[in-house]
Amino acid sequence: MLNSKEKFSKFYKKKLISIIESVSNREISKFIDALLSIKRQNNTIYFIGNGGSASTASHFVNDLSIGLKTLNRSFRAISLCDNQSIITAIANDYGYENIFSKQLSILLREGDMVVAISASGNSPNLIKAIELAKKMDAITVGITAFDGGRLKNMVDLLVHVPTDQGDYGPAEDVHMMLDHLISNYLMDAIDIE
Repeated sequence: MLNSKEKFSKFYKKKLISIIESVSNREISKFIDALLSIKRQNNTIYFIGNGGSASTASHFVNDLSIGLKTLNRSFRAISLCDNQSIITAIANDYGYENIFSKQLSILLREGDMVVAISASGNSPNLIKAIELAKKMDAITVGITAFDGGRLKNMVDLLVHVPTDQGDYGPAEDVHMMLDHLISNYLMDAIDIE
C-alpha cells in the first residue's frame, strides 16, 4: 500500500495534520492559563515522562525556563527525568515505579504543578506521582494520547492527543508541537508579567 517513500511521506503528514486539528484548543488554552497562574504565584512546574515523553519533558522545561528569552518571562520549571544518579538510585533502592514520586515527596510544595506526559497514560511511575501530587494539593496536568489511559481521569487538566492505540510516532510528534505552540504563545503573551 505505502511502498514508496513519497507515498508514505504524504500519508504520514496528512495523518499528522488530522491529529493536530483534533486536539482541543480549549484544553490548550486552559493549560496556558494554568501555567500563567503558576508563574504569577512564583510556584514551580515539574515535568515527568518516560522514553520519548522524557525527552519532551526536558524540552518543555528548556523552552519554558530558557527559551522564552528574557528572565521576566521565564518559568520555574524542572524536568524530573534529567538527573540520572537520582533516578537510578531511586529505581535501585525503591523500584522504578517510584522514580518521580520520591523526588516530588522532597521537592513539591502546595500550589506547584506536575505535568505528566504519556502516550498511554498508564505508566505506574506517572500514576504514583500524580496520586502524590494530588495529596499534596498540587495542580496536576496530563498530556496524553491513545485513549488517555488512567491519567485521563486523574488529572485536574488534560491535553489529549487522540491517536490510535500504540501509534507513538504521531502522538509524540504532537506532544512536541504542543510545547512549541505554548512556548511561542508565552513568548508573545502580554499578560505574562
